Amino acid sequence: MAVELRKGQKVNLEKRGTTLGEIRINLNWSQPGAGEKRGFFSPKPKAIDLDLGCLFELKDGTKGCVQALGNAFGNLTKPPYIALDGDDRTGQSTEGENLRVNGSMMAQFKRILVYTFIYEGVANWKQADGVVTVMCPGSENIIVRMDDYNSSQRMCAIALMENSHDETFSVEKIVRFFDGHSLMDQAFNWGLRWTPGRK
Repeated sequence: MAVELRKGQKVNLEKRGTTLGEIRINLNWSQPGAGEKRGFFSPKPKAIDLDLGCLFELKDGTKGCVQALGNAFGNLTKPPYIALDGDDRTGQSTEGENLRVNGSMMAQFKRILVYTFIYEGVANWKQADGVVTVMCPGSENIIVRMDDYNSSQRMCAIALMENSHDETFSVEKIVRFFDGHSLMDQAFNWGLRWTPGRK
């Protein structure tokens, strides 16, 4: 079973016992021309490299990001209790890209902003057709489609997860586009200092 969120809609993850267990946030996307037949001399469409990442804020005031750019892959067993599995540069992996959140440390979190950005390729979100699925033991899968396509901006804030009094962890569909990390940061009042990164 799964629930698909509308923009601005918010749902709560359900705890099993006293914790949420491990939360997995999966990003999958399509490549331009995937499944299409092309002539022998037809140019191959340029691949899209989407990167999954998140901003995090802990209750003790610690803030940062987890993403492949800058090799900030995080850690599941110590702060920030979030880890990125790897970097799928092709979109061909059936597993896509995955962020894992240590739900047993839920009380340590204040908020998590899940985002993706186009590291390489044209900013064509319709062709990428990105889908984020939030999976948590005991809860229905939560599906967030990147279905607001009319943007040439290369970064998209997808979903905001917030901790409410350590009792509930909510997921809200955002799907809002920005020209880069710093502008997204400002929009959500994160207050990080950004410098160019490579991977």
